[in-house]
Amino acid sequence: MTKFILRFVVVSFGSLVLAAMSSLAQAAAPQKQNVLFIISDDLNNFLGCYGDPRAKTPNLDKLAGRGVRFDRAYCNFPLCGPSRNSMLTGLYPNSSGILGNAQIFRQTVPSQVSLSQSFRHAGYFAARLGKLYHYGVPGSIGTDGNDDPASWELELNPAGVDRLEEQPHMFTLVPGNLGSALSWYASPKSDLHHTDGILATEAEWVLERCARQKDRPFFLAVGFFRPHTPYTAPQTPYFDWYPEAEMPVVRSRKEDEADIPPAAFASRRKEEVNLPDDIRRKAMQAYYASISFMDAQVGRVVDALDRLGLSENTIIVFTSDHGYHMGEHNLWKKQSLFEESARVPLFIVAPGVTAKGGVASSPVGLIDLYPTLTELCGVKAPSNLQGQSLVPILKDPSVKGRGWALTQVVRNQGGKRSAVIASEGTRPDRFSGYSLRTARWRYTEWDEGNQGRELYDHDADPKELTNLANKAAHTSTMDELSRQLRVAVKNSFPSSGKTPELKEGLWAPVIVE
Repeated sequence: MTKFILRFVVVSFGSLVLAAMSSLAQAAAPQKQNVLFIISDDLNNFLGCYGDPRAKTPNLDKLAGRGVRFDRAYCNFPLCGPSRNSMLTGLYPNSSGILGNAQIFRQTVPSQVSLSQSFRHAGYFAARLGKLYHYGVPGSIGTDGNDDPASWELELNPAGVDRLEEQPHMFTLVPGNLGSALSWYASPKSDLHHTDGILATEAEWVLERCARQKDRPFFLAVGFFRPHTPYTAPQTPYFDWYPEAEMPVVRSRKEDEADIPPAAFASRRKEEVNLPDDIRRKAMQAYYASISFMDAQVGRVVDALDRLGLSENTIIVFTSDHGYHMGEHNLWKKQSLFEESARVPLFIVAPGVTAKGGVASSPVGLIDLYPTLTELCGVKAPSNLQGQSLVPILKDPSVKGRGWALTQVVRNQGGKRSAVIASEGTRPDRFSGYSLRTARWRYTEWDEGNQGRELYDHDADPKELTNLANKAAHTSTMDELSRQLRVAVKNSFPSSGKTPELKEGLWAPVIVE
């Protein structure tokens, strides 16, 4: 009996020692960083934190102040499908093969490991709520859209009254085309009835689940649909915050367009050219209202993160898939290479890395998010990523980094937008436009310069109204930026110089919606 008791004491003591050692080891091991990745749809820089005096975006302004705000962040392609696939694969559109909305990257680069998939491979719980890859809006709301199932462990696709009930009541310039024509609706229903409001509720629920299992890190992606057209939000308070009579009327003067190549204006739709002032004001009111509504939902998600004690160990990213025109250059929506269409809001909060209220002015791209997040979290990334890590800039916002960002778009010969004909590969009646944004300059070449060039000095002309490309005083600047652009374009292709959808060549014509 004595031997049994002694053996029991020794075994118990040994178990206690092992348990204590295990606890000490767990305490000593650094806790993995979580990621909360929030993306809005078709959002330009109409935000208070970017200096817009009209915008009521208190939650985004507060979030920007918690980390680093990137003042010059740019999409790689000002269209949803190519932009999002580029961002989430870490490949430029020329390498992903995605140049239109109807394509899925598993059809073009099937073995590429996506951003969230890299986190899944590292043991993370990866969840998607709403729109991360391309969705038709509003038609695909409530479905998986053009999603990538391998990227997620959990997908949630709610649909609110903006999708299920209210579409017959919405105003649109083109009947039956709510998703791409200017369209809007001031809803009598409150936030919680709308898709983005439901998304915020679902995000709160998922975060509660994550808080109960803190030993497993998470990558939670929340894709809000607003302010994508139709600009839909509750009348109260959002539309009420922006009286129609106080909305600006943005117009373009013909003399400001005279020196700009026709291809630059090819995203212009005929029904949007001569809009009366009242329509312009109503559209602006609805766009602002949709932004403020989305801002409120972001606030709910971030508040839940804080309330659940997760914020000290969670990296937060907020951005949009591309910018958006609201009448500048007499353009509306996207698919241009002007600043308004290419520039996106971007801020990153990385606990222990970013100082509060940092502002980075060096140009960066959405393609840089993949290598940045994997480095911050110690997650293995594919070797073929084409972006730069922003970690040095997060630590010191004055760091220059690469110092430029590349954006491309596609046109038909004659300058018109092209249709999605992905299966046809390259065609001689298509050409690309590429734009290089540096700290001071925007330089653009259409069809290797054959369809025109543009040069804008942002120190003197932030609205890009005066094209300096044909000014003799800027010849040396043009030559240097052209050389830099061509190197950037060449490097946007894979090392073989071709993709599954494109023939070999630096300026291969491509297909886009």
